[in-house]
Formats: sequence, structure tokens, C-alpha cells
Amino acid sequence: MTGKLTFGYLYDFRNPPQWQRPSETLYAEILDVIAWTEQAGFAGAWVPEHHLAGDSYMPSPLIALSAIAARTKTIKIGSGIALAPLYHPMRFAEDCAVLDILAGGRLELGLAIGYRKREYAAFGVDFTRRGRLFDEWLEIVTRLWGGETVDFDGQHFKLSGSMLRPPPPRGRIPLYIGGFADKAMERVAAYGDGYIGSPHVCGTYADKLREHGKDISQAKIRITDLTTVVAHDPEAAMNELARHFQHVNNSYAEWNLEDNALGMAGMKPMSLDEYKKSGSLQILTPDAAIAHYQAMQERMPLDHVMMMMPPGLPAERFIHYARVLASEVMPAFA
Repeated sequence: MTGKLTFGYLYDFRNPPQWQRPSETLYAEILDVIAWTEQAGFAGAWVPEHHLAGDSYMPSPLIALSAIAARTKTIKIGSGIALAPLYHPMRFAEDCAVLDILAGGRLELGLAIGYRKREYAAFGVDFTRRGRLFDEWLEIVTRLWGGETVDFDGQHFKLSGSMLRPPPPRGRIPLYIGGFADKAMERVAAYGDGYIGSPHVCGTYADKLREHGKDISQAKIRITDLTTVVAHDPEAAMNELARHFQHVNNSYAEWNLEDNALGMAGMKPMSLDEYKKSGSLQILTPDAAIAHYQAMQERMPLDHVMMMMPPGLPAERFIHYARVLASEVMPAFA
């Protein structure tokens, strides 16, 4: 039997040179698309974060989310993911409290430590200490959201009399933590409301919950299924969409090559023909998509699926594919 499952899209606001338009035009179009997805029944709009990207990948997700909050009323919004150690915890907690007020209590946050050394260097933050920094950061932010006045004397942060005024409307803001290593799963179990990322590490997440004495039935997993598309004609869709997803693949592969970025092992640049044949882009018919997500539900406590609006794809073509998902797949999981 199919259980309830919600779907949303990730918007990275990329503006690659081969499809480049004025940023204000692109941003306005994406906001229009997000407003449409809310009307079409999608449950989430998520914004990731990276820096120093040649294609202008979104560097400021909280600012983008404030604009999304102003254009929507019911859809959940959040980061997917924000690079937490690049923020001061008091400032982040305050900004998110204000954003959650503006959004009417719809903010949900995905966080991780990232894998690009150059991003950390650009912010003057020690890449090798990012895990320990994140642990202190999580303690501070969750205590602030919990309504505490925080005095903290750590290795990385020293705070005195920190508190949130105004507080977020619900108190704690839902927090989903990503990563692949055992330590990342430890953080999810200790501080998170759920895991965001790859389905391949979900067993480790469950083990860590048990170690922390938490109820496994309350586990929540959000999968980033970014290179899956639903279409009636997979071959035609592949011919239309492959070059847009190829850009995503190749940009990540370049980051891997720049300094052997952690978490990107195995990714390599591909020609368009190589990418089409690689299997990296999965285009499913509606029936196949229903079976795909039913199988995921059988393996894990799947809460939400994040797909992607690929860079450079015209809004009307993105809506064409999103409409198939909304009308022929989502009703099976309502």
C-alpha cells in the first residue's frame, strides 16, 4: 500500500554562460515558477548554497527564501542545504527566526558542512576544523531556538547573554542534516529532526537513532532525487533535458577536480553523448515513477522527495514536466 509522500523542487538559481540572461530576469522567472508549483500541489521549495561558482550558483539562500516566502502562502520553504559553518550561529538563528515569521511558520532547514576547500578559504574559515565548528554551532543554534539565553565558551565560539528577540513562532525550526560519514549521522541523531541526502546511508541514520534512545518510528528522511524526471516519452525528454543536467554533472565534477573535494569522488566531466549513456539522468514514465518511490518507501521512512529545476531550461518546459508529476504521480501518494 502506498503511504503519504510529498514532493518539491530545488532551485539553485544558476545562470550558466550558455543560457545566460540578466539575473533579475532569471530570478523573477524562478519565483513565478515556485508560485505555480504551490498552486499545482507541490509541498516544498528548497534553495541550496555554494560560492565562487562560474554559473552563479545561489550563494545566499536565506535571502532567496525571504523572496519565496513573500510569493507563497502554504508551501514549505527551506535550505537544501546551507553550509552551516560559514555562518555565525547567533546571526543565523536570528535571521531564521525572522524568516520563519515572514513565512508564517513554514521554514524548514537543511544543513551540512560542505566539501569545497575554496569556499572555506574565501570566508577565512579553517576547512579542517569545520566538523568541530559545526558541532558547537548546532548546540548554540538549537539552544537559542529552544528559548534559552545562551552563554557559551567553546573552542570556536564564545557567546554571552545570547537570546532571540523575536523568537521563531514555533520555537524550534525543523532541522534536517545531511552528510555521508558516521559522524554526520551522529549529528542527525543528536540534533536533527531528520536526514536529508542520499538513500544509501539511511541504515546508518536508523542505527544512530537507536544509540541515542530515540523512537525509530519518528525518523524522517528527505531524499535529494535531483536527476530524476517524470515524462510520457523518456527518449524525447532525454534529448531535451540531457544538456541541462549535463551542465550540473560537469560543474560538480570540476569542483571535484579542483582539490579532490570530499563527497564528490567518482564524478567526472562527460560529453553530452557520454552523459546520455551514463544512466545519471533517470527519466521515468508516471507508472515507473510510482513504483520507484513505492520501493523507496518500503526501504526507509521517506518523508519528502526533492527534485530539481535544471539550469537553463525555459520555465514553460520545466512546468510541462512538473505538471506530469503533479497530475499522474503525486495523487498515488496523497
